[in-house]
Amino acid sequence: MWIPTDNEKYGVVISGFRGTVPHGLPLEVGETVQILEKCDGWYRGFVLKNPSMKGIFPATYIHLKNANVKNKGQFETIIPTEDTVITEMTGTLREWGIMWKQLYVKNEGDLFHRLWHVMNELLDLRRQVLVGHLTHDRMKDVKRHITARLDWGNEQMGLDLVPRKEFSMVDPDEISVTELYKLMEHRHRKKDTPVPTSSHHLFLQMKSLMCANLGEELEVFFSIYDSRENHPVSERFFVKLNKNGLPKFPEKMERQCTLFVDLGSSDLRKDIYITVHIIRLGRMAAGEKKNTCNTQYRRPFGCAVLSIADLLQTERDTRDCKEDYMLKVYMCNTESEWYQIHENIIKKLNARYNLTSSNAGLSVALQLLHGDIDQIRREYPVLFTRGVAITRKLGFSDIIMPGDIRNDLYVTLERGEYEKGGKSVARNVDVTMYVLDSEGQVLKDCISLGSGEAPVSEHHSFVLYHNNSPRWAELLKLPIPVDKFRGAHVRLEFRHCSTKEKGEKKLFGFSFVPLMQEDGRTLPDGIHELLVHKCEENTNFQDPACYLKLQYCKGNLHGNSQPVKASKETFWISSFLCSTKLTQNGDLLDFLKWRAHPERICDILSKFKDIDGAEIVKFLQDTLDALFGILDENPQKYGLKVFDSLVHIINLLQDIKFQHFKPVMDTYIESHFAGALAYRDLIKVLKRYIDRSIEAERQEHIQDVLRAQEYIFKYIIHSRSLYTLATGGQNEEEFLSSIYELFQSVRYFLSIESQGSSIITQTQAVFLSSFPAVYSELLKLIDVREVANLVRDTLRSMPDVLHVEYSLEAVKLQCIAKTVESQLFANPDSRCILLPVVLHHLHMHLQEQKDLIVCARILSTMFCLIKKDSTEATVSEEVDMLVDSLLGMLLRTILEISNRPQPSGPTIRLQFQDVTGEFVACLLALLRQMTDKHYQQLLESFTNKDDLRDFLLQIFTVFKILIRPEMFPKDWTIMRLVTNNVIITTILYLSDALRKNFLNESFDFKVWDSYFYLAVIFINQPCLQLEMFSPSKRKKVLEKYGDMRVMMGCEIFSMWQNLGEHKLHFIPGLIGPFLEVTLVPQADLRNVMIPIFHDMMDWEQRRTGNFKQVEAKLIDKLDSLMSEGKGDETYRELFNSIIPLFGPYPSLLKKIERETWRESGISLVATVTRLMERLLDYRDCMKVAEVDGKKIGCTVSLLNFYKTEINKEEMYIRYIHKLYDLHLKAQNFTEAAYTLLLYDELLEWSERPLREFLHYPMQTEWQRKEILHLTIIQNFDKGKCWENGIILCRELADQYESFYDYRNLSKMRMMEAAFYDKIMDQQRLEPEFFRVGFYGKKFPFFLRNKEFVCRGHDYERLEAFQQRMLNEFPHAIAMQHANQPEETIFQADAQYLQIYAVIPIPDNHEILQKEAIPDHIKSFYRVNNIWRFRYDRPFHKGIKDKENEFKSLWIERTTLTLVQSLPGISRWFEVDRREVVEMSPLENAIEVLENKNQQLRTLITQCQSRQMQNINPLTMCLNGVIDAAVNGGLARYQEAFFVKDYILNHPEDGEKISRLRELMFEQAHILEYGLAVHEKFVPQDMRPLHKKLVDQFYVMKSRLGIQDFPGYSRVSPIHLTNGSPRTCRNPALGAISPDGARLVNRRSPLSYPAFNRYSSSSLSSQASAEVSNITGQSESSDEVFHMQASPSTSSLSSTHSASPNVTSSAPSSARGSPLLSDKHKHSRENTCLSPRERPCSAIYPISMEPAQTLKQQIGDSCMPRSDPNLSAPEKVMNPTPSSWSLDSGKEARTCVPDSARLVSPPVPPRPTHTGSPAKTYRSYSPQAFDTPPAHPRSPHKSSVQSLTPSPTDYQSLGPVYNSPVLSGSSSSGISSLSRGSVTETTLTDGTITCTLIGSEELIKRENGTFACMPPRYNLSEHGTGTSRRRAPLPHSLSVPPSGEPPALPPKPHVLRVHRSEGENRMEEILVRPRSQPRKVSQL
Repeated sequence: MWIPTDNEKYGVVISGFRGTVPHGLPLEVGETVQILEKCDGWYRGFVLKNPSMKGIFPATYIHLKNANVKNKGQFETIIPTEDTVITEMTGTLREWGIMWKQLYVKNEGDLFHRLWHVMNELLDLRRQVLVGHLTHDRMKDVKRHITARLDWGNEQMGLDLVPRKEFSMVDPDEISVTELYKLMEHRHRKKDTPVPTSSHHLFLQMKSLMCANLGEELEVFFSIYDSRENHPVSERFFVKLNKNGLPKFPEKMERQCTLFVDLGSSDLRKDIYITVHIIRLGRMAAGEKKNTCNTQYRRPFGCAVLSIADLLQTERDTRDCKEDYMLKVYMCNTESEWYQIHENIIKKLNARYNLTSSNAGLSVALQLLHGDIDQIRREYPVLFTRGVAITRKLGFSDIIMPGDIRNDLYVTLERGEYEKGGKSVARNVDVTMYVLDSEGQVLKDCISLGSGEAPVSEHHSFVLYHNNSPRWAELLKLPIPVDKFRGAHVRLEFRHCSTKEKGEKKLFGFSFVPLMQEDGRTLPDGIHELLVHKCEENTNFQDPACYLKLQYCKGNLHGNSQPVKASKETFWISSFLCSTKLTQNGDLLDFLKWRAHPERICDILSKFKDIDGAEIVKFLQDTLDALFGILDENPQKYGLKVFDSLVHIINLLQDIKFQHFKPVMDTYIESHFAGALAYRDLIKVLKRYIDRSIEAERQEHIQDVLRAQEYIFKYIIHSRSLYTLATGGQNEEEFLSSIYELFQSVRYFLSIESQGSSIITQTQAVFLSSFPAVYSELLKLIDVREVANLVRDTLRSMPDVLHVEYSLEAVKLQCIAKTVESQLFANPDSRCILLPVVLHHLHMHLQEQKDLIVCARILSTMFCLIKKDSTEATVSEEVDMLVDSLLGMLLRTILEISNRPQPSGPTIRLQFQDVTGEFVACLLALLRQMTDKHYQQLLESFTNKDDLRDFLLQIFTVFKILIRPEMFPKDWTIMRLVTNNVIITTILYLSDALRKNFLNESFDFKVWDSYFYLAVIFINQPCLQLEMFSPSKRKKVLEKYGDMRVMMGCEIFSMWQNLGEHKLHFIPGLIGPFLEVTLVPQADLRNVMIPIFHDMMDWEQRRTGNFKQVEAKLIDKLDSLMSEGKGDETYRELFNSIIPLFGPYPSLLKKIERETWRESGISLVATVTRLMERLLDYRDCMKVAEVDGKKIGCTVSLLNFYKTEINKEEMYIRYIHKLYDLHLKAQNFTEAAYTLLLYDELLEWSERPLREFLHYPMQTEWQRKEILHLTIIQNFDKGKCWENGIILCRELADQYESFYDYRNLSKMRMMEAAFYDKIMDQQRLEPEFFRVGFYGKKFPFFLRNKEFVCRGHDYERLEAFQQRMLNEFPHAIAMQHANQPEETIFQADAQYLQIYAVIPIPDNHEILQKEAIPDHIKSFYRVNNIWRFRYDRPFHKGIKDKENEFKSLWIERTTLTLVQSLPGISRWFEVDRREVVEMSPLENAIEVLENKNQQLRTLITQCQSRQMQNINPLTMCLNGVIDAAVNGGLARYQEAFFVKDYILNHPEDGEKISRLRELMFEQAHILEYGLAVHEKFVPQDMRPLHKKLVDQFYVMKSRLGIQDFPGYSRVSPIHLTNGSPRTCRNPALGAISPDGARLVNRRSPLSYPAFNRYSSSSLSSQASAEVSNITGQSESSDEVFHMQASPSTSSLSSTHSASPNVTSSAPSSARGSPLLSDKHKHSRENTCLSPRERPCSAIYPISMEPAQTLKQQIGDSCMPRSDPNLSAPEKVMNPTPSSWSLDSGKEARTCVPDSARLVSPPVPPRPTHTGSPAKTYRSYSPQAFDTPPAHPRSPHKSSVQSLTPSPTDYQSLGPVYNSPVLSGSSSSGISSLSRGSVTETTLTDGTITCTLIGSEELIKRENGTFACMPPRYNLSEHGTGTSRRRAPLPHSLSVPPSGEPPALPPKPHVLRVHRSEGENRMEEILVRPRSQPRKVSQL
């Protein structure tokens, strides 16, 4: 039986459990569980991180831990009783663990590794704490370290700041809000602004000395030098170097590193330097020979300096790391300057020093550290564990600590003056120094040359060469023990160092100086001139008494005897004592020994103030004992002077330098002070001074007395305590009476107002500043209420009126603050007495808005105390007083502070922010302390509704301020939650007052509106969006506060229902805010808020009868939500949530459906839903920084929605400009121009004024349209779309001309001319076009399950485009085929991309078919204003013939029509319609041959006109065609289509078979002429190849049965004039076909000047192999062809391959696979080419005759070919569109059969009628054309020499149709690039005339010359053309005529009178004038 557990509540899993038993709960090691029940060794409970999942688990798997149970029962929670730091660390580490893994995923490696180290460190520290073996101090250090690491990690991970108290987390409910704010602020300041320290330390490490001429050991001395004062700041650091310049003892770090300690802030300035003096140990002269002298001397070597300013700058750049420095080493020019060489280097006196050598340098490492030495030891433990020498500052530090013990005497060997001593040259003086005691014994190790090396007993100075006046300036430290100081003296011996071979040193004199005088004073600081006593080498110094009697310095008359040998030689030293035990001050010694001279006490006390403070604090206890001893001696006589001396000592301790000696005085008072009667004299003198202060003229001494009153009272109270102990409490009344009298004097003194004099005011301020320190002392002996009354009366005695003496008012407030912070105010009994006085002064200052920082501090302290005593009965009364006095003032203060402008200074701004936060915390603390009774009393206190209204508006406004994100730092989530909890509690109280007082007749819109807006802002706070929190954090918040959003939502609903008919005041104003609330992803909140929408719609319908205002507000608000950046990563979730709001949400829809206005309501819902979908997609797309297709496409979708669906013009224009900016950022200048054109079209050329809008100023409509025109023209120019720019230039020029603005008109005309030049001179690349399908539900709404055609970037091929799309959609799956996807793909919860290239179908046929127009002009029309695109798919229909697969090879051609033409406002547009038609094998063969023939013509013409750089393209093309034909390529076509069976089975194809024969015959003729041209231009080295081609050509003719060309005449090369690719036409050509079918040329857009883009190929005789190449399958495969690139072989036999423009969007083995064989590699290259580079073909036949007009239907195809001998760019062919339809003697029909309009994926069956739905070629007899038509006159006057044309003269350029087609034959020129188009008409004389397509064409004149029509400007200019009769078909190629097949529908776009659809659309955009545009109001 399961029983609820009592004690087993909490445990940790120690063994994993899989939970395989019924109801088992899976557990992992380390998880914590809460146990609910137990039964027979099993527990039932849940894992704390997932409380919703409960189950059972074995009890033995759980280690139980102690825990406290809260809310015992069903909803109980457990709190572990372990250390709170451990609990916090455990939870934090779990949270970090999840985020740590995400860091790895996000590739944030640095933070990942740092956090990993910190986590390991925390685990180790946690282990130490849990073991429990740490000492108390060590435990504190560990916890401090843990919390520091936790705070660091939380900050790095963006987690919340944790308030702590003594290392433990605090519960916000357990402390006051003001205390919580203080804790948060303290941790925030600690994190942001490090506390400035006054103590600094310099770490130095000696590395090496680099110098070329070393070889001797060196001594290096470092010190810090003050160049301003010209004296050292620190001791010296001493390092010994070996002969190589490296440390002599490298294993001892303490001999290489030092820490210059206790540097003050004043020591870190630019005139402080690090000086380095280097002494060498060796011979006298550096260049002496080794055998000259063996004695070693200390000699100067060099000096270096470094400014501290350089170090400070480096520290700012690289904090907390050592920096290496290389110091240059200098040597003085003369040794006599050595003592000041560092000064010369600092002053840059270059003439006095020079470099020791060119490459000499001293390498050191330096680092500046901050903080006291204990802190440095904690933060940099490595420095001290490895060893570091401590180098002290000379003298005491800025702050002297009582525990510091120093006893150092610093002696500097300054200089000497010596006689020559009978020598001809000066002496080499060596000074030897000893420290001896009184008995003459040398004190061991009492001379220190510097830190880093051990002290020595004997010191030798360095030697200056031949100098009788040497100056050393060598600093030494004498660390002599205190007990040996008395009687000790220093002896200095002087020796001359000989430079002779013996190197002996001869003693010639000595000096000495005692270190302490007989009266106990040590050697005074300063310079001492010592006498040099003559002596000999053998002088005996064993007995010091013999020379200690002598005079040792000038001016010293001590001693009775004279020197042994008097001399004039002297020696100077300077001394400086730094000791805490010894003194040099005689007055202090006299004071301490006052009993020896009692008659001099008055004089001694008078001199006491002149004693240095450092000397007094060193002997503080002795001084105080002496002082009170004198007081006890004679209080009447010495009382006043003793009191003054005591005041002097007390005030001395106020100095920052000695403030740390206050504890010494406190200890003295508690433990050593024994003056039991002193309190009487102290009170008496203190009262005397206070009474005198009113009349005294000089107040300085009185002010000193008042500053010392704290310690004076300490002495008074302790003295009285001693007296009470001694006497049993006698004279108590007398003592209290004296205290009351003293305070009476104080009150009178404070009540005096200054009458024009500020002296008394200053004294009053001094008293008030130190008065609160007295409270705690008075409480020791006096009752707390009595003390409170004394203090209250004293504070009340101050004047109430704030006057000009503002400084005194500030001090008063400071006194109040200290009173509130004192122990006295903390007592509830005394607080009730003091509180009225405190509130009175606070109210005055807050009313004047003065001293706000201090006021906030006082309030904060008060609320902390009230919270602690909240259980006391008096607290409720105190809260009443606070509410009455301060609530309104607090609200007003917060409002005034928030409305002030932000200060500029960082310090002022910080204070400003602090005071705001403190007042906010005080307000929150007060509101949280208020109960129902307090709120009731507050609301009843308002006498009228106006006051209540003002209060409500005020508090609502303040709450809005508190909710602002900037109110608290980002990571103060705890503070924000507390704030919100207080706000919602207060609102619940105030809403009742709102309902009761401001409804019905008393309705006040402003109050209600403020209430609703406050509620909306409250709900939308980021800190309340629990969905953004981690699960653990969300759980904590819900447990503590619940979901406050739902609580506020319920309150909104309740208040809304109470409004009644007043709801109309808030419609539509509150629609937007309430919609924003509804967007919060909280189900309960939506349940509450959704009915309000129905209510709004109902009331709006009642009032106006429609929802226009509701709809407008909803749309505006939805858009603004996105613009403000709301929603970020949760908006996708909100998308799924907003649909239930307006879609299938049952309650709302049911309500709407029951209403009479349901139709309009549902329409509104649908509109808003669609807009929301687009806005959310837009928001998601805008998250990406880079501009990609998604951003642009999404903006276009939204723009169109605003334009078409909801007609919001202002939003429409805004998104036009957003789209324009996106295009500019992506450098899509053409699209940017088209985008801005949308706005331009909304404007007219009028003078209507327009308001300021976006970035446009206020201006007229004409001016704005002019700006737009110029901007659009500029973008068209950048996008190289000059033709469109010309149209706008003309329109703008017309406007300038109408206003006679000739200046701007001239500019426009010049710009227009410049555009024409650019069209002719600059190269423009034709872009590729790609069809992209987006399938699956994961795509954004505007892309989902739609197909688009995209305009690629320059040089962008299929693979690059595909990769770009996959990068934009990284989760998309690339589809491997081009078939229409299945329905499962459409509905899949994924992303699928289907990409392949498509061919543009231009509409500008008239321009493209004119041969007179240059190709680079036509290039623009081939790829601009394109509405339709196509791609082809080959497949086999029927039984596949393995011997000749061309019999069954069909082409499925798909035509895509877009919703808008490209280019446009986007680089891609959606496909609006798709049509599918099929091409038969015969039609395919005809198209392939036409393409190859046209390619041959083009190449031959280019060769003739010298356009080719070399002849290789022509050679390869000829070789490919001839070789393929010889090997049986054309024979395949003959076998397939010329056999009897095919002709009988397909009687309807008779005309097409005839056409195929014509093309084969024509190809043979072109080849023959091409070989003739080739022979003329072929290089010598290619002659053998040419001969081979000629031989093979005759073989080819023989196989085709062609012996000669009887109907053709030989032709000569064509000559071109002016470089124009125009050709001549000769009527004497042989007949090619009886029908005279026109061939329309199609020139490759990239054919110039890259002439190597052509390839040749042939057909293999193995048909099965060819089909295999096409399908990418085995030879026996009969499956349907897939649109997928496949490897294809190429040699002299041609093959087929799948169309490369439908290459799969995913990488395949055919594209980039390394496993392909060499013969297949070219296929991969081929797929990388653009559609127009790939092999393709198409033909446009057009026939125009006077009697009849031939209409045609477009049909396009292309054929990829490749050859292993060709490079990738050469493996291309030019496509030429082709379609034939003739209808003799009748008007052409423009209708298209239904079979040709298939849009669905299934392939339609072949039509039953005889004509093909794709193309029909009809033959006409020559009798149809009896007379040649007349030719119109051409206005073109230039003429070209009449030449006999050749079959290659057909140079007309057709439209750009680049679709590849898989079909072909050998000699027919499979894989050809069609280059020309000709209409050949047979005349009566048997000659041929070739006529160009189009209205402007070359026309044969009667005189044999030709004229050219100029190219027309735009599409509206139409021309006329003529056609000629055709030559009869030779009998050898004729076929029996069949029945008349039905004609195909005519081409809809050729020579039609009406404008094409594309032209109409282009006209709408570019051509003016247009239809009247829709106006935009004032925009």
